[in-house]
Amino acid sequence: MPWGPDVNNTVCTNDKGWVTYQGYICQWTLTTYLDVQRCLEYLGYLGYSILREQESQTAAITVTRDKKLDLQKKQTQRNVFQCNIIGMQNCGKTGILQGFLGRNLAKQRQIKEEHKSLYAINTTYVYGQEKYLLLHEVLSDSEFITASDTTCDVVCLVYDVSNPKSFEYCTRIFKQHFIDSKTPCIIVAGKSDLHEAKQGHGSSPTEFCNKHKMPPPQSYTCNTVGPPSKDFFVKVTTIAMYPHTSQADLKTSTFWLRASVGATVFAVLGFAVYKTLLKQR
Repeated sequence: MPWGPDVNNTVCTNDKGWVTYQGYICQWTLTTYLDVQRCLEYLGYLGYSILREQESQTAAITVTRDKKLDLQKKQTQRNVFQCNIIGMQNCGKTGILQGFLGRNLAKQRQIKEEHKSLYAINTTYVYGQEKYLLLHEVLSDSEFITASDTTCDVVCLVYDVSNPKSFEYCTRIFKQHFIDSKTPCIIVAGKSDLHEAKQGHGSSPTEFCNKHKMPPPQSYTCNTVGPPSKDFFVKVTTIAMYPHTSQADLKTSTFWLRASVGATVFAVLGFAVYKTLLKQR
C-alpha cells in the first residue's frame, strides 16, 4: 500500500511535486479499493461518523454488485477498475504507470529508485463518465505469477518492441494464465518510439491477437515532449468496463471514437465553465 514517498509517484502532483486535490481523492480511492479496513480506520480518526451524523464510517463505503452479474447484464455500476501490467523486466511497465500520471520519460528519470511505486491511479472519461483506473505493475520475470496477479478487470501484457525476445514472455503468460480466463487481455507494444525488432515468437503480435480474438496490439511510448497521450488509457478503461465487447467492435475506429468523444466534450465543457467563472470575477 503506497503511503510514503512513493505516494507522490502513485497519484498526480503539481509542478512542485505536491499531491493535487485530484491526487488526494485518488489516494483515498486506492486505499479503499486495496484495504477497506484501513480506509475505515482513517475515516474514524477524522471523525467521519460524527461530522456526517452517521452511525458509523461504513456509511461512506458503497458496495457494488458482484462482477459476475455485471458480465451477465453486460453493464457495470462500478467506477473503479484495476488493470494489471505484466511483462518481462525493462519492457516499459513503469513507464506506462508514470505516463498515466502525465509524466514523460524525462520526468521519470528524475524519480529515485526507492521512491518508485507499483501502483498508479488516475481518472479517465469513457462516454462522458468519469472513471478511476488503477494500474498495478506485477513484478515477475518468471512464468509463475500468483492468483492475486491475475485478479483484475483487464490485463496489459507488455513487450519491448526493440527486444526480439520480449513478446515471447507475453505469449507464455497468456497461454498459462489467461487463455481460458474471462479477464480481457491487451497486448501492448511498449517503447514504440524505438526501432521495432522482429519478435522471435512464431507469429507476430498482430497474428497472435487475431488468433486469440484479442484487440490489435496497442502502441505506447512515454518518450514525448509533453505529457504522454491518455488515449491508450481510455481504451484500457473501456475494455475493463465492457469485457464482453467483441473483437470486431474493438477493431473499428468508430468504437474508440464513441468512447473517447466523451472525454473531449467534458474537457471543452470544463474550459467553458472556467472562462465563465473568470468573467464573473
